[in-house]
Amino acid sequence: MIPSIGLPHAISPAQPMQPYWAEITEIVHEAPGVSTYWLQFLDPDLREGFHFKAGQFNMVSVPGLGEAAISISSDMEDGHRIGHTIRSVGNVTSAISRMNVGDVLGVRGPFGSWWALDECVGKDIVIAAGGIGLPPIRPVLYYVLHHRQDFGKVIVLYGARTPNDLQFTSEYKSWQDADIEINVTVDRGDDAWQGRVGVVPILFYHTRVDPRNTVIMTCGPEIMIRFVIFEALARRVPPERILVSLERNMRCGLGSCGHCQLGPFFVCKDGPVFSFDKLQPYVNVEEF
Repeated sequence: MIPSIGLPHAISPAQPMQPYWAEITEIVHEAPGVSTYWLQFLDPDLREGFHFKAGQFNMVSVPGLGEAAISISSDMEDGHRIGHTIRSVGNVTSAISRMNVGDVLGVRGPFGSWWALDECVGKDIVIAAGGIGLPPIRPVLYYVLHHRQDFGKVIVLYGARTPNDLQFTSEYKSWQDADIEINVTVDRGDDAWQGRVGVVPILFYHTRVDPRNTVIMTCGPEIMIRFVIFEALARRVPPERILVSLERNMRCGLGSCGHCQLGPFFVCKDGPVFSFDKLQPYVNVEEF
């Protein structure tokens, strides 16, 4: 039996912990241990009414096992199916990695804050992502593809451990065809790799930006985020235009359990996307 809700585009206020069932319709292998699972709600009303904003996440559950916070990595203007790019690292995500097309998952959401695309109109955008940090920003790139005339320069700085770990490689050409500059690097190349070797902040170091008209979006390992922020501030990009998506141990999505608290904030409710001016007092705190 599929439970009903009052607001199909969001969680039910009366039952905020209630998941709604979605079928896996396609699985796309992205990198070792990483796949995109395309989901479709079984309830046609949910399928038609679900909406999210770039940067938000869902709580995805395996019946009888638990749930995990997973960023939505698909096009927010195509709500008929939802993409979650998942790395197999824990009990829930490992169980999902063993599932097949036709299996069913629980979904509740969307949760959290989002990339403020409305405030980016007319500005240049620099996206700095590392590893599994690209999926939460992928909806931004889809939005730019649909509304390319609304933005200035768009630059993607993306890094992974090895060439095999690079994600969404089949989409790079379509991004470039839309006048999106893509700079890719890996920590370790192989015999076939002819691109850059190094870390994402080095790419940023060699990127020219206009601090008066640039928005920085970054997601990935926190050490990478720290250095991207450092490089952005060194170029006098204002802290309020440095946007950061954080990963924390988010267990409820509602700010109730306290596992994802950062200073006065709950990452699941007040984030995961923050402007750096809000985070600045806490970046030197142990375990930021």
